[in-house]
Amino acid sequence: MTTPPHLLYLAWGFPPSRAGGVYRALATVNAFASAGWDVTVVTAQRETFERFTGADPSLEDRVAPGVEVVRIPFEWPAQETDIRRYSRLRATLPPVWSRLRRRRDTVSFPEPSYGPWRRPLTAAAQAVHERHPVDLTVATANPHVTFAAAHALHRSSGVPFVMDYRDAWRLDVFTGAVTAVPRSRVGRWESRLVAAAHEVWFVNEPLRAWHAEQYPSAAARMHVVENGWDPDLLTLPVPRTPHEGPGLRFAYLGTVTPKVPLDELLAGWQLALERGLVPAGSTLTLGGHLGYFAVPQGRLAEALADAAGSGVRYAGPVAKAEVSAFYAAADVLVLALGSGRYVTSGKVYEYVAAGRPVVAVHDPANATTAVLAEHPLVARVAAVTPDEVARALGEGATLARDVSPDATERLAVLATSLRRDRQLAPRVEALTEQVAR
Repeated sequence: MTTPPHLLYLAWGFPPSRAGGVYRALATVNAFASAGWDVTVVTAQRETFERFTGADPSLEDRVAPGVEVVRIPFEWPAQETDIRRYSRLRATLPPVWSRLRRRRDTVSFPEPSYGPWRRPLTAAAQAVHERHPVDLTVATANPHVTFAAAHALHRSSGVPFVMDYRDAWRLDVFTGAVTAVPRSRVGRWESRLVAAAHEVWFVNEPLRAWHAEQYPSAAARMHVVENGWDPDLLTLPVPRTPHEGPGLRFAYLGTVTPKVPLDELLAGWQLALERGLVPAGSTLTLGGHLGYFAVPQGRLAEALADAAGSGVRYAGPVAKAEVSAFYAAADVLVLALGSGRYVTSGKVYEYVAAGRPVVAVHDPANATTAVLAEHPLVARVAAVTPDEVARALGEGATLARDVSPDATERLAVLATSLRRDRQLAPRVEALTEQVAR
């Protein structure tokens, strides 16, 4: 009997983490397991997500049977809110403590908060290899410290590794500014890692092209592996739940961060109501966490509370198992994203699969525009301003009232091509063949 190849997957965020990249991590692990690999995941302990970022326990049930998950401690002093755990220095001189902590964090690896995880993660990866020899490591960022652990195993034991970027390390995806020059510690680390990597993955072509320009000798090993929607969470077509009230149901689903143009969206919504661009009695429901951490960001919560009188509703975090029901209760989906040509979205694929008209509230140069290029029911903004948002919301209302059978059929074909497993399949197949040889 042939021994299955063994994949080591290194990820800080893995179920029950609710961070955006967790869905990509979960799908990647399951794709390799489905292809016949033994898979071991090394990730942070559950308490990390339960205390600091928020958790979605329903995701753990979706990890493929047979996948071994090794959890190791992760300390996150910067996010600690229990003052009983504060040192005297932190309690009396917080700014001094913060500067010293940041300096300490980056001694081992140039990544604040995550740098100290390099040693325990590297040790855990080596222990897995000694117990069950690893054929391939896939490390996903961020944080980028996972790349360092994969590189260490490559140097010590010759295990090839894949770097899976979700965003970028030296590039601000929103502004396009370079955040670390090549000769900086970050620049030198990235150059070393990319040079040694077997493959490097990016979520969109603009990010791949930027990195290929920075590291031309590695360009042939760089691949676009888009995000996608998960067929085990959405059964197509997504049904529409009955709606007895007046107006239309607009909905946004995703983490609301300071990068999301929430103010422009809410102001545009108010204008659309006042100008009669959307039917009277229409509602705008937002679902998802407010900010990156477990404690909601106050300003975002206040903005939503202030808009409640205009039919704006905040549904709170939506567990992955409840996503289908959320989309079923919507007539029009609103995709509000930060600006920047390198910005992509995981939710846009679910929006396509849901089969609803989409109001795209983001910079037209955003990389998500390419995903929606063949969507027949998109209302786009020329710029992210309240007036443009109001106009697009009105266009979305018009689209919702006249969805043709042809548009529905085209959407179904597009959705099938954007399944997450289909985005991963070419790389999983290629790597499986390479390991077999």
